Amino acid sequence: MEDLVQVKYALDTFYFLICGALVMWMAAGFAMLEAGLVRAKNTTEILTKNVALYAIACTMYLLCGYYLMYSSESGGILPSLGFLIGEENTTEAVLAGGEDAPYYSARSDFFFQVVFVATSMSIVSGAVAERMKLWAFLAFAVVMTGVIYPTSGYWTWGGGFLSEAGFSDFAGSGIVHMAGAAAALAGVLLLGARKGKYGPNGEVHAIPGSNMPLATLGTFILWMGWFGFNGGSELKLSDVGEANAVAEVFVNTNAAAAGGAIAALILARLWFRKADLTMVLNGALAGLVAITADPLSPTAFASTMIGAVGGILVVFSIVALDKLRIDDPVGAISVHGVVGIWGLLAVPLSNADATFSAQLLGIVSIFGWVFIASLIVWSILKAVIGIRVSEEEEYDGVDIAECGLEAYPEFTTK
Repeated sequence: MEDLVQVKYALDTFYFLICGALVMWMAAGFAMLEAGLVRAKNTTEILTKNVALYAIACTMYLLCGYYLMYSSESGGILPSLGFLIGEENTTEAVLAGGEDAPYYSARSDFFFQVVFVATSMSIVSGAVAERMKLWAFLAFAVVMTGVIYPTSGYWTWGGGFLSEAGFSDFAGSGIVHMAGAAAALAGVLLLGARKGKYGPNGEVHAIPGSNMPLATLGTFILWMGWFGFNGGSELKLSDVGEANAVAEVFVNTNAAAAGGAIAALILARLWFRKADLTMVLNGALAGLVAITADPLSPTAFASTMIGAVGGILVVFSIVALDKLRIDDPVGAISVHGVVGIWGLLAVPLSNADATFSAQLLGIVSIFGWVFIASLIVWSILKAVIGIRVSEEEEYDGVDIAECGLEAYPEFTTK
């Protein structure tokens, strides 16, 4: 019996780690997607941001974020302050049995959670692209990954007041994605639009990205990584019921992405008379965000419909934000924010344990906290070091100004 317990512990730990590695690979997806959707003169800087924010997220979550999120009292609002990630499980604790016995490594839990906080921060990088100072962005990443995200994470996955209230978010439509979008929105509002994006009479001027193959590759990487994102959130694999649940999560996640891509493609064709690739890519991502709140309860067809609604919403949202002169080069606020809210509200449609009141409380609490806290941090950074590059640097491209090299130097004439 002890051997069986240890084998199950090893299997669940290994599964958790592999899913974490898949989610880590989403960092490459965000980097490629954003690099493809910005102009060539800003590519090196967006890649630098994505590598650096991942490293900062890992370090800050190790130092204090994980402790804040998972070491506080149940039902509370303010997390307990502390550092580092604690001790590993012992063989005796694993073999003790009972409901409280750990069934995967504590280190695997940290690894799986740390790649989630990096994902949330990655959402911000695309929304503020092409005009934000690199070091202002990285300074914000320190606070976002070390304090802001872990606090609302404690309210939910850490057993805080939202968890006690019955808020349900299986893998993070709100906890990860909407939070990232809220932080991004706060930054974009203070930052302002890119030069030339909007005309004086309400015109919206398209600023095409530099590399659609790269953006498409990034989307497929994210699609693949999402199986770890949602599948790993089942937390366990080592019995028949859990194995079946993981398979259901994979199928529903894939179905929602497909539904979102198809819906966005059809709507773009009807509305713009063109099959807009960027809308299709964002439609697939919207479907993934929408189903993330609960990829287990719906049927596969219902998951497709949930994703399709997300794909429709993201097209309308991208157009609406441009009408409001909120400049988001990659559509991150629409994909992760607007559709993240839809995903949370869709949970009670198939999950009898969820309620609309608890979901609304979670939406307001998480969005309000992250937006206000981020607005304060962005404002401090703006006052102290500035958050926007100069007009000349924006015109020339932030690659040279911030990084000193270009991503495609062979295409540049001097």
